[in-house]
Amino acid sequence: MFDNSPVIVGLEIGTSKVCAVVGEQNASSGLNIIGLGQSRSRGVRKGEIADASVVAEDIRNAIVEAEQMADVEIRSVFLGVTGGHIRGFTNRGVHPVVSADREICEEDVEDVVKNAKAVNLPAENYVLHAIRQNFLVDGQDGIIDPVGMLGARVEVDVHVIHGKFNRLQNPVRVVKGLQVEVDAIVFNGLASSLALLSPEQKEMGALVIDMGGGTTEYVVYSGGNVKHTGVLAVGGDHISNDLAYGLKIPLSKAEDLKIKHGAACFEDTDKTKSVSTESQLGAPGKTINLEHLRKIMSLRIEEIFELIEQELVGAGLLDYLRAGVFICGGGARIPGIQNVAERYFQLPTSIGKANSISGLKSALDQPEFATAIGLVKFGSMQQKKRTRQGFITQAFKETFGGLLRRS
Repeated sequence: MFDNSPVIVGLEIGTSKVCAVVGEQNASSGLNIIGLGQSRSRGVRKGEIADASVVAEDIRNAIVEAEQMADVEIRSVFLGVTGGHIRGFTNRGVHPVVSADREICEEDVEDVVKNAKAVNLPAENYVLHAIRQNFLVDGQDGIIDPVGMLGARVEVDVHVIHGKFNRLQNPVRVVKGLQVEVDAIVFNGLASSLALLSPEQKEMGALVIDMGGGTTEYVVYSGGNVKHTGVLAVGGDHISNDLAYGLKIPLSKAEDLKIKHGAACFEDTDKTKSVSTESQLGAPGKTINLEHLRKIMSLRIEEIFELIEQELVGAGLLDYLRAGVFICGGGARIPGIQNVAERYFQLPTSIGKANSISGLKSALDQPEFATAIGLVKFGSMQQKKRTRQGFITQAFKETFGGLLRRS
């Protein structure tokens, strides 16, 4: 492990794959991806652990592969979490300014954020993230930092992402059982959006949709802030299940057909085309109409987009997405998915690629690695925050860096 370049590891325990990505801060404070390990996921359903012993084995395989590629020892990870129990909402905190001169100080800001976080959640719930948005001072909104301003009342909106404590603890326990520490748990959708979006896109307004095997996460940014988050317990596995049921074929064949011949929409020419499944263990092969296959897929994909669209219309956010829609996850690979999203959201849509990160090209251009790369980015942001909060100036670090590293 390089002491002078802290290694940051993102670990995603997905429904279809387990993925570990290793990054390090380069000299110019940028992020460099130096290792990637992955393993087929066998014990995860709808983004949550269903068989801990099998998942532990898959995690170990992914971590070992990442260690070998990066030539480091992985001791801790930023762990991605998801599941249908995770919810997001925005809460407003209010705080009266009590100082005689009515000048807002750091303590006022801390108090109003604390008030906004004090949400009445059920006892079994745990707050994953409390992301502060803009402040208001005496009703004036859009204030980024109120310290030093005069006012009688300061307010802040905080976007709270929470889930059921025990269900969030399950993956943590499995990872710790492998003698690997968990630096933090991070909502997968938030991680993906950190990997894909530039500060300009966050400012303009963007929707990130991460279509995985068992879940679909979505995150809306506008004015530089997270405005909305959600999880649908529906993903690529459900498309395979639909095909198996609709075409009356085994699930393994449905998965194979989806990958080889699937698409998010169908064309008139598909009516006259057909594909064949091979005979297997006494079961005869079958000829399947291509239009039928793609129609089944398109119905499920349209349903996913429709649910997200309804949610955003209800929240009044659809008009604020000037940077458009970004799709990542394995589902982003389905041919024609961009066109379907553009039709549904009436917005420019692109397949997301990791943003402002250097290193392994093989990982950065693949939409299915967005979450794990975003976990590394989250980790690097936490490190920078800790460095800023520790009252150590850059000059001090350069002078005494060697001492600090040796101690």
